[in-house]
Amino acid sequence: MEFGWSAEELAYREEVQRFLAETLPEDWEELSKGGPGSEAQAAFSREFCAKLAERGWLTQSWPAEYGGSDASPWRHAIFGEEMWGHGEPRGPQYMNVNWIGPAIMKYGTEDQKRAHLPPISEGRVLWCQGFSEPEAGSDLVALRTAARREGDVYLVNGSKIWTSYANHADFCILLVRSDPDSKRHRGISVLLCPMDLPGIEVREIPSVVGERYFHEVFFEDVRVPLDCRLGPEHEGWDVVAYALQFERVGAARYHRAALILDDLAARAKARGVFAEPRVREGLGRARALCEAARLLTYRVIDQRVHGSPPSADTNAARIAATDAEGAVADLAVEVFGADALEYGSWADTRFRWAMTAGVAVGATEVQLNLVASRLLGLPRE
Repeated sequence: MEFGWSAEELAYREEVQRFLAETLPEDWEELSKGGPGSEAQAAFSREFCAKLAERGWLTQSWPAEYGGSDASPWRHAIFGEEMWGHGEPRGPQYMNVNWIGPAIMKYGTEDQKRAHLPPISEGRVLWCQGFSEPEAGSDLVALRTAARREGDVYLVNGSKIWTSYANHADFCILLVRSDPDSKRHRGISVLLCPMDLPGIEVREIPSVVGERYFHEVFFEDVRVPLDCRLGPEHEGWDVVAYALQFERVGAARYHRAALILDDLAARAKARGVFAEPRVREGLGRARALCEAARLLTYRVIDQRVHGSPPSADTNAARIAATDAEGAVADLAVEVFGADALEYGSWADTRFRWAMTAGVAVGATEVQLNLVASRLLGLPRE
């Protein structure tokens, strides 16, 4: 693998950086503190993503027939790094681009592609992910939300939990059990569910991450049209498995962690603790983790460039990125000491956001199990 960027790729990164410097408001750091699920950032994302779409950047890695420009996965990676390095101004729309759109391209009908891909490519729609459930968590196949087929609709009953962006979403990519007699991976379907259907209720879950970030979504006799189903009935697990391979390396957390680490080193010097052995050791360890996560992610991207099928390398890259972000956050608390306890402070914000990395798109424990079985070939008990 060539680890250096081409002159064209470096020029593109600089162009994106200039655009961000000119486009993001002066108070962006404060505005983005609440994360992609906050009221302010969700509203900003619609305006911001429309500007990206005008430049042809938002879905540039998509095929031209679906609103993209057939750009290389490497160009998409550069773009993602700069977005996450600047607090992810795309807000929830990064999910649309990274995996919801590609899943619709692969499994959607022509009508579904015409209905959903243009709004995503134009930056004018917000989605949420209805996967996790109470008492199931990251064990997605333990879901109990039922979709009973009645004529030309599915009657959906159940609930989802830890759903980010649900308070703003226009649609939910919803995982349901369509065969009541099935178990585990069988009998699951995926619905592209409009969030304005009668019977859907969204409730905020207060959390340490911030207000309006996590939600519980309740479905009571929600009538979802049959033509909203993505992929074959009862075979939705294939759709989910495909989508998650994109999502697990879709967020450039390693890049954001590396930038925060540089900032932290400067703050450690200002506080007079940079020379302390424990701080220097922590900085070195965190830097090594950031680089490991970056290279593991690049390995996955390189596989995509060469048309290789998804593999457990995506799980390994996700674990590494989570470890890197956690190491930087822990060190921030170490450097700031008691000052890190102040809610909303620099260190506190970094620590709280790093907590989400270990549960998004599958808990770290789930990723470790997948690496053990799929990458290392270890037997299951």
